[in-house]
Amino acid sequence: MLKRSMVIGMVALAMWFLTPLHASAENRWVTIHNNTGYDMITFHGSHRDAPDWEEDILGSGILRAGQSVNINFDDGTGYCIFDFRAKFEDGEILVKKNVNICQIADFYYN
Repeated sequence: MLKRSMVIGMVALAMWFLTPLHASAENRWVTIHNNTGYDMITFHGSHRDAPDWEEDILGSGILRAGQSVNINFDDGTGYCIFDFRAKFEDGEILVKKNVNICQIADFYYN
């Protein structure tokens, strides 16, 4: 009886330790901050093995200078490594490759 209680306790403890890791690994929400002096007119985030950039996440909107937007990058593939592409009103395009969205909550354009 004591042996069975110890096994159940160890399994419960292991599940307690593993559950937060699993939950955080699935979090693909990232807040994109535009701390530049220019409005961001397009933003793309594609997992690293995507053949092309995904659609403009901002759609018909823009991300004004000084503002931020919270984006769910969960595209159903299970990827954590994404490439970001932002285009600004002055025509500048910034690309950042290999962003681990499972390990960050915020990404800043300065």
